Formats: sequence, C-alpha cells, structure tokens
Amino acid sequence: MPEQITIEVVHIDECPNWAETAEDLRGVLAELGRDDLAVDVRRVTTGSEALAAGFAGSPTILLDGHDPFPHGEPTGELACRVYITEAGLRGRPSREQLHALLAGRLAA
Repeated sequence: MPEQITIEVVHIDECPNWAETAEDLRGVLAELGRDDLAVDVRRVTTGSEALAAGFAGSPTILLDGHDPFPHGEPTGELACRVYITEAGLRGRPSREQLHALLAGRLAA
C-alpha cells in the first residue's frame, strides 16, 4: 500500500504565492503518480491561528504537520515567506524543490 501523508499549504490572503504553491504541489504529485494524495489549503487570519497551524510565513507547506524547509519556525506574524531556491530568494519553493521533497518523502 502506498504511503499516505498529509500535505497542507497554510497561507494568508495577502500572499500572492499560496495558490501557485498548491497548484505546483498537485502537479508534482500527479507527475509522481500520487494524485490520490490531497493538498489541503488552510487560511489563517490571526496570530493565534497562525501559531496553532505551524505557520512560518505564507505560504507554509506542512507534510504530516511538519515544515520541511529551512527557517520553518512557527510564528504568529501574518507575513509572506521567502524561500531559498536555485534561482535565488523567491516567494515560494521551486517546482524542482517540491519534486525532490515529495519524491524523497514518498520513497522513504
């Protein structure tokens, strides 16, 4: 039986990158033959909601409730997040980073 994991994108409305991040995750899962896995999206609107969700800036990607990216410490600050990518600092991880992350996690 294939491994089941929960995948969540936690975001604030003001962040322009969360929808594309969720779309990229779904695309990568399809490429990996795992479009059976859902990508859940959760909007946070208060600092306490953000802390409870494990939010580290928008968008935060959580795999089984854990942020797999560097600098993923939960914060109550409702702000956008910056990711270190092969193309420099960006507002979301690259598709290549997501592919490597999910391929590694699903093969474990």
